[in-house]
Amino acid sequence: MIYLASASPRRRDLLRQMGIEFEAIPSNILEVRRQGELPADYVVRVARDKAQFVERLVKERGLPLRPVLGADTEVVLDGEILGKPQDRDHGVTLLRRLAGRAHEVLSGICVVHRGSEHTALSTSRVTLSPMTEQEIAQYWETGEPLDKAGAYAIQGRAAGFIAFLDGSYSGVMGLPLYELTGVLKKIGTGSA
Repeated sequence: MIYLASASPRRRDLLRQMGIEFEAIPSNILEVRRQGELPADYVVRVARDKAQFVERLVKERGLPLRPVLGADTEVVLDGEILGKPQDRDHGVTLLRRLAGRAHEVLSGICVVHRGSEHTALSTSRVTLSPMTEQEIAQYWETGEPLDKAGAYAIQGRAAGFIAFLDGSYSGVMGLPLYELTGVLKKIGTGSA
């Protein structure tokens, strides 16, 4: 049993897929990139910040002490973290920028347990097919891009636009299961 420092339905689904029992406690931390912070360092730091925040909540609430999992996923194009769309115009702009191009998806995890921290990073390379203005508009109207890094969901309708994936499908979804399994085995709570 672990605590998941996230409200993400995708992360919940992935943990269930692996048979990992969890209780979700959203972290609600402010995610702000520091001056000069590299994207890979940023996603691992945010994952750590989320896990540490929830670990403090668990202690304050007197809940049973268990490993706490924090995760963060970002879409990076030409070294720039794209983030989630702020509104329709921003989302359409993100999709236009990604269409027909390769980009990276970085997924960092951190498990805080018994005074130690275990981190891992998954780096995937994704290429979206070229998309027409009509396809972009229609995809936006599905509502799927609203809360997604880079304004797309590989596990949803955007799957039809994924021309190439080199890396972790679950990492692009938001929780790299291979890396997570390795960390859980390391701390002695692994499943599978």
